[in-house]
Amino acid sequence: MPRLEPTGVRVARAGRREAHALHRGLCAVLGALVCQGALGLEGTAPPGAAPPASAAPAPLDGSGCRIVRLSDIGWTDVTATTALFGVLLRHLGYRPEITVLSLPVTYTSMKNRDIDVFLGNWMPTQETDRKSYVAEGSVEVIRANLTGAKYTLAVPAYAYEGGLRSFADIEPFAAELGHSIYGIEPGNDGNRLVLGMLRNNLFGLGGFKLIESSEQGMLAEVERAVRTHRPIVFLAWDPHPMNMRFDLRYLAGGDTVFGPNYGEARVDTNTRAGYSAECPNVGRLLRNLSFTTQQESQLMADILDGHLSPDVAAEAWLKANPSVVAGWLQGVTTFGGRPGFSAMQTTGKLADRLSLERWLEGHKIPVGDSIAVMIEYVKGHGRVLFDGLSAVIRDSVDGLTRLLRAIPSPLLILGAGALTWGLRRSVPLAVFVVAALLFIMNQGYWEATLETLSLVIVAALVSTAIGVPVGIAAAHRPRLYSALRPVLDLM
Repeated sequence: MPRLEPTGVRVARAGRREAHALHRGLCAVLGALVCQGALGLEGTAPPGAAPPASAAPAPLDGSGCRIVRLSDIGWTDVTATTALFGVLLRHLGYRPEITVLSLPVTYTSMKNRDIDVFLGNWMPTQETDRKSYVAEGSVEVIRANLTGAKYTLAVPAYAYEGGLRSFADIEPFAAELGHSIYGIEPGNDGNRLVLGMLRNNLFGLGGFKLIESSEQGMLAEVERAVRTHRPIVFLAWDPHPMNMRFDLRYLAGGDTVFGPNYGEARVDTNTRAGYSAECPNVGRLLRNLSFTTQQESQLMADILDGHLSPDVAAEAWLKANPSVVAGWLQGVTTFGGRPGFSAMQTTGKLADRLSLERWLEGHKIPVGDSIAVMIEYVKGHGRVLFDGLSAVIRDSVDGLTRLLRAIPSPLLILGAGALTWGLRRSVPLAVFVVAALLFIMNQGYWEATLETLSLVIVAALVSTAIGVPVGIAAAHRPRLYSALRPVLDLM
């Protein structure tokens, strides 16, 4: 509820606001003249930097706009673009506040005016998430900041050249592919689409299985396949560093599963209602802000593969792409009213000189790179060993999963309940286990549960097989125990 104030207080505050606006306007004019003079004395802009266009500057933002509240839903691309926008705002004299929130909480927070800007609205995937908020007018769609994104199945280039070019080509390669398609974490939208395709026997793929693990697990399997020139079909998307790490090709013909144009998607910029009108300068920047898939992939690669913090990666990217930044800052000023692009060139150099943290992060000791080189060396020279271990574990998990599938599900559920009662002598707990397994089956996760159970059992057996001999050896050798103790404490 708005707070009521005496008329005199409101008039006084209005007078102060008008005086403040006049002062800011004079500062803007003087700042522009000073900046132009400085540029004339210093000569041309840095190499590769395009001068800002002569677009009319946006109106100055009020004091309430200085803090810009941003939501980051934790996806790498959203983290990267949000960090980039935050660094840009800091150069312009604003104070960005980035909060990691889930997607539903992000939209609720914008409705409640607790979040100002969200750069990660993936469409059409998130259509249902934002629809009601846009319809009621509590959230505004500013523009698409990324177009041409993809999300579908892909193969290595050599498999594509070998004839595996579309969804219809997967089934003829069934033997070489091991009747398998590789996905990411269980419950992911892409995995659900693939499972639906297999369940409905689309493209004759009813005999295939989806291997669910994680993004990194899937990419590790792709890396192993590429190393041995083995065909593999996996979930892929752009933007992502995988598009630079591997020479891959997206499969055609999957419109009925992932949507047209290789599961084409776009990412929209959203704000809370009325934000662009309240803060027109930031609003102008948001209307100018857009990315390409290659730009985002490079930025994500710096974060994931280069082991840089998002802010440091964003700062480096802005320095390396002055012409792009100049386009974003057309008609945009600093919070104090100076031309945005010129001010950013100055403040960027000054911040680099004054920020010890930024300097240290920018001159990082290459510990991560050294470890990565060591890992690549071990992987390259121990390929036979690691591939052998991987095959043994994978075959063990697959074999145990097939065994569990062969047991009638009612018998397996009753057996789990009986085992629970036998171990804990608790009827309520046994009933709960049976009910929970029935619920899992009802929700369509029975197959995934059997695979997870197989993974847990195999992992426990492998851990026991390693841990028991090591424990016995450590008990008889004090020096070995002393060497293992710090490792165990760290774990």
